Amino acid sequence: MDARAALDEIAFLLERELSSTYKSKAFRAASAALAPLDDVPERLADGRLKALKGIGGTTLEVIRQAVEGGVPDYLVDLRARAAPPVASALMEQLRGDLHSHSDWSDGTTSIESMADTARWLGHEYLVLTDHSPRLRVANGLTAERLRKQLDVVDELNKGYDGFRLLRGIEVDILDDGALDQTSAMLDRLDVVVASVHSKLKMESHEMTERMLGAVADPHTNVLGHCTGRLVSGERGTRPPSQFDAKAVFAACVRENVAVEINSRPERRDPPGPLVELAIQAGCLFSIDSDAHAPGHLGLIDYGAARAEEHGIPADRIVTTWPVERLLEWAAG
Repeated sequence: MDARAALDEIAFLLERELSSTYKSKAFRAASAALAPLDDVPERLADGRLKALKGIGGTTLEVIRQAVEGGVPDYLVDLRARAAPPVASALMEQLRGDLHSHSDWSDGTTSIESMADTARWLGHEYLVLTDHSPRLRVANGLTAERLRKQLDVVDELNKGYDGFRLLRGIEVDILDDGALDQTSAMLDRLDVVVASVHSKLKMESHEMTERMLGAVADPHTNVLGHCTGRLVSGERGTRPPSQFDAKAVFAACVRENVAVEINSRPERRDPPGPLVELAIQAGCLFSIDSDAHAPGHLGLIDYGAARAEEHGIPADRIVTTWPVERLLEWAAG
């Protein structure tokens, strides 16, 4: 087995099971260390590989077993315990993902790594949506950093065939409902996901007005993880924020904004009753991974299964649309 392929698959499976970020980063670092080498077997044999920065004891053993022609034991064990993808007819119809993060904000890997994994998963497009400046804890992008990132995205797209990396942002919804980025920069983006990340315990009326303001902004395309709740995970649990869901979903219909089905298992956002309300209101939906690592992109099957359980018609899910239709909707 190719050593880099083994290291990358291990990292992917660790990320998908939401294991320690430290572990997955170690395997990705080892894969990156091998990337420029064309003499891995020789370096392994004479001990030079062991001294290479980014190679530790566990990763060295994975490389050794792969070079010797076998599937490394670490990968065998991971494959055996990995939960299989959640099967659904809807999953087969998804073409892309509108919510992902890179190491430009609080993601763990490069933009290119995220895009390469999306391509490997069979996506036709991926929207890069790093955080906006107010979210300092997530290294949110200033207008200047976002401008530089758009140049990187444009350059990467020159090398893709049959895949598009789209320009986007997960923009904070500020206390007054405004979006946390300049209008000039938002005008340059393909897709804007607007989310609340602060003061989640705000009084219901105020939260409703806050969300209505964001939905009414013509830049907003997707309302991200609308309640902000956490139902499990290393960050603990967090109750959903309170707001007038009927009013917010009616505004989403009026403004042609999609409600996100967030695929992260620790979020399951929106809760089931709100999904039903959004369906009844006539909302569009976007099934997204909210990936902060390449392996998280694979979690989108959870969102697809939830959407299928609720009977959301595929044509009302914008991530089943071809990229041309998606961009026309987002621009409108």
